[in-house]
Amino acid sequence: MQRVEATLWAPLRLDLGDNNTMIRRLHPGLIAASLLPALLIGCGDSDDALPQLAAATPGTLQSCTDLASKISFPNTTITAATAIAAGAVTAAGAAVPAHCQITGNMYPRVSPIDGQSYAIGFEMRLPNAWNGRFFYQANGGSDGLILPALGGGGPQPQVALQQGFAVISSDAGHSGQGNLAFGLDFQARLDYGYQAVAKLTPMAKSVIATAYGKAPDRSYISGCSNGGRHTFVAMTRMADQYDGYLAGAPGYRLPLAAIANQERAKHLATVATDPADLSTSFTSAERATLSSAVVAKCDALDGVSDGMIQDVEACRASFDIQRDVPTCSGARDGSCLSPAQKTAFAPMFSGAVDGQGKKFYASFPYDSGHNAADSSFWRFFVPLNIDSGATALIWGAPPANPATFNGASYALNTSVDTKLAAVAATNATYTESGLSFMQPVEPTQLGKVKSRGAKVMVYHGVSDAIFSVDDTTTWYDGLRTANGGDASNFARFYRVPGMSHCAVGPATDQFDMLTQLVNWVEKGQAPDNVVANVRGAGNAAGVNPDVPSSWSPTRSRPLCAYPKVARYNGSGDVESASSFSCK
Repeated sequence: MQRVEATLWAPLRLDLGDNNTMIRRLHPGLIAASLLPALLIGCGDSDDALPQLAAATPGTLQSCTDLASKISFPNTTITAATAIAAGAVTAAGAAVPAHCQITGNMYPRVSPIDGQSYAIGFEMRLPNAWNGRFFYQANGGSDGLILPALGGGGPQPQVALQQGFAVISSDAGHSGQGNLAFGLDFQARLDYGYQAVAKLTPMAKSVIATAYGKAPDRSYISGCSNGGRHTFVAMTRMADQYDGYLAGAPGYRLPLAAIANQERAKHLATVATDPADLSTSFTSAERATLSSAVVAKCDALDGVSDGMIQDVEACRASFDIQRDVPTCSGARDGSCLSPAQKTAFAPMFSGAVDGQGKKFYASFPYDSGHNAADSSFWRFFVPLNIDSGATALIWGAPPANPATFNGASYALNTSVDTKLAAVAATNATYTESGLSFMQPVEPTQLGKVKSRGAKVMVYHGVSDAIFSVDDTTTWYDGLRTANGGDASNFARFYRVPGMSHCAVGPATDQFDMLTQLVNWVEKGQAPDNVVANVRGAGNAAGVNPDVPSSWSPTRSRPLCAYPKVARYNGSGDVESASSFSCK
């Protein structure tokens, strides 16, 4: 039995946060077919009368073994179509139903810049019993790897394939997860940024139409981290192609977040006892001390002391690192922070600034999860070994020479203004900047998504150490402003207290937003809150190592649509979501 669970609970460790001009010419027959099922039950122009999209209708896979010979789409090669028996694959601790696994590639070529071979590799998994829906699995990290197309994309207790979706996954146009040198090839940059999704989407819908005799009725795209960025990009560049957008921890300003992380590393280096090891600047014991101090100050602000900080803004106003964390009077022993550490850590949380003191990336809130299982990776390894390479090799114009590039030296010794200029630059070869091909186009202007009845759901861990929940909050506040102060009739945002990057942390980090999104898109059932559960001992999808032993292994909490906050009702089981209300 093949066991595949990495897409759910182990986000790719080369997570840079996660294609150039929109592919404008789509297959005309496919466009017509995809529009037919998008019949509107009602329509209207006011906020109170947005279109209601019809529900998807199921279908049955017509064949698998001969499907490869039937699929025909421009610039596409199908390499295999293999029938997979029910139970041959497991995900999230449960069997995956019978399906057809299709592999292939699009646009194979040899780069005129670096001489390397490139193609957009992909995998599709088509269930024998289909629910009529298409799911684009937007992968994390620097891409470069075709993960099993199961439709994980975040902390849902079931993958999309188990729910009957037809799923696609891809490498976004380059091979080798750790090979950041693909950035030398300009087209590979564009595919990674946004063009791969634009090319794959119409192809995937065409394959589905061939396999089931009809195009998908409803289409969804989802991912966390870089997958969240892909989802944000699709919202702005492909508003007519998806009915539901589910983004987690969206690194939608990825180049700026990566540069900010390198600036934080510079601050850490000033207090590292071993210059070659950034972890000596902020040990696990010291991170635990900081988290404990934040909890002590902010835990009860939501009405109950339970080790969780629901009211992020009240905590922001209440906690002060200088006052509320013990200051070392002698040697560092883990129970305190030195004056130099407090000075170094303050700008890490207040937000990164350029050489003129202007903030270019968001602040980070103090929360309970600063010592999460993955925090060392994001704080100490990523800025020197991944963010530096992405800045210089993938987004910078011109790119650095991979043969001589030293990531740690670049991260710690190159000025912030030089890095910011590089990702904003273009030249005769690299005619679109890193900021342009990586970021969504006007992400607060989602009128096309809204007007056609599509819906957006976004979640973000408050203790995320690489992409700031404050950055996503700023985006959603901008979206609200662009929609007369309220965007909740088509887009909702959920902050997850204690959760680190896409998962873990002292948090209720398991929740099914995909089902909620489908119900909102196809039934008009708006999700005021989403029940989230702890992954304690015995959890089928895997145990979260950061769950405190004092918590129930099945603790639940409501994730409230921002700006509401989960508050204790004053009575009832403190381990149950039913004892809390969104206010």
